[in-house]
Amino acid sequence: MPISLTLTDGVLPTGQEAVAVAKITESFLKHHGMSGNTKMTPNITAHVAILPKTHTFAGGKPVEGAWVETTTPTFALADHEVQSAFFGEATQILHDLSGGTLAKDRIWSNGVHAVDGTWNLDGKAMTNGEIGDAVSGG
Repeated sequence: MPISLTLTDGVLPTGQEAVAVAKITESFLKHHGMSGNTKMTPNITAHVAILPKTHTFAGGKPVEGAWVETTTPTFALADHEVQSAFFGEATQILHDLSGGTLAKDRIWSNGVHAVDGTWNLDGKAMTNGEIGDAVSGG
């Protein structure tokens, strides 16, 4: 379940990107009651894209910011309380890692739900039910 973190160059101190990914991954698992799940944890993947200051915009104008996007099965991030808690914590993580210089109103997030059956875990496309069965033992 990929987490995409896009940052304007310089909004986090160099080296804090990996810390951000680790903390946001932990937050995702925690808010889904899956901390320490041996099947789900290695399947929360992430990538970081760092873009030059001339390539990030809000309202059509250059801006320094951060963007967090998740792509999940429909059962993940399905509850508004979980959505608020997770994306709120992800925002706080990025704000804190910036040393407070990245304003929270410059951190945007969204979640995308994928088509059931399109998840590939352990080399096999799985439905939501199959994923549930696979992680229930972890």
